[in-house]
Amino acid sequence: MMRKAKVLVIDDDPDILDVLQLTLNEHYTVFAAHNGKEGLELVKAKGPDIIITDYMMPVMNGPEFCRNLRKDTLLQHLPVIMLTGKGETKDMVTGIESGADDYLVKPFDPETLLARIRMILKRTTRSLDASPLTHLPGNSSIMEELQNRIDSGKTFAVGYADLDKFKIYNDAYGFERGDEVIRTAARVLIDSVRQVCPTEGFVGHIGGDDFVFICDDEKADAVSQKVIDAFDAAIPAFYNEEDRKAEFIMGRDRQGNPTKAAFVAISIGIVSNRGQKITHVAQIGEIGAELKKYAKGLNKSNYVRDQRKV
Repeated sequence: MMRKAKVLVIDDDPDILDVLQLTLNEHYTVFAAHNGKEGLELVKAKGPDIIITDYMMPVMNGPEFCRNLRKDTLLQHLPVIMLTGKGETKDMVTGIESGADDYLVKPFDPETLLARIRMILKRTTRSLDASPLTHLPGNSSIMEELQNRIDSGKTFAVGYADLDKFKIYNDAYGFERGDEVIRTAARVLIDSVRQVCPTEGFVGHIGGDDFVFICDDEKADAVSQKVIDAFDAAIPAFYNEEDRKAEFIMGRDRQGNPTKAAFVAISIGIVSNRGQKITHVAQIGEIGAELKKYAKGLNKSNYVRDQRKV
């Protein structure tokens, strides 16, 4: 069972607090404060996922609350919706400038408030989870997407992709060039998935040189081949002329032994629920790791599919 997101509501009007709690209680765990000062104390005590605050309050108003919240590095990411009773543009502008992420004019429609909360929570989760290098969704979003696909009951495929000979390249050319190679791999994956499955495709960055894509099962082979072709076409540009001509570089393997390394390649292991029942996310990861290990042993860009039937 998923944890309910926690919402902190701050308003000095008890009637508004009642409306907010009635609107939110079914979907979220709700805490209430009567002014910004109380609100800041509850933020630290309860760790909410989102805050809804009134604009006009005694002791500490909404904009002052936001400014204080944004000063704290550990709290500055928390999304804030500000409620204003006047609907005046200057109030909204002041609220946004003080650090609010969104605003609603009172009286507000409960369904509109719920929709705004859902949208902001999803956007915040994605942005906090995203890889700073590629800006692709990270592990939390990947897990959520995989679970959604399992729950849907539809046939799908997951491609686990990573780069071969990447450590040797990184050692020889440096981390900045290595990061460029990772960004290129991300771009190739995004473009390939968009071209083959523009509506239902998903690409995530597990970390380092590990990626995942999710799509319809019957499109996974086409995506994989497109990724391989595009990556192999792009990678020579990341080597100097001498290495390009030789088509290898000298380096050391993970045991520290001297080795000749071909160009960085991309390996993909495809896991599908077409021939087997997949009931949990960990199952996909286990099969994907096996396939990727096999694919990496082939010493060139390639993809392999899980052939087991249950």
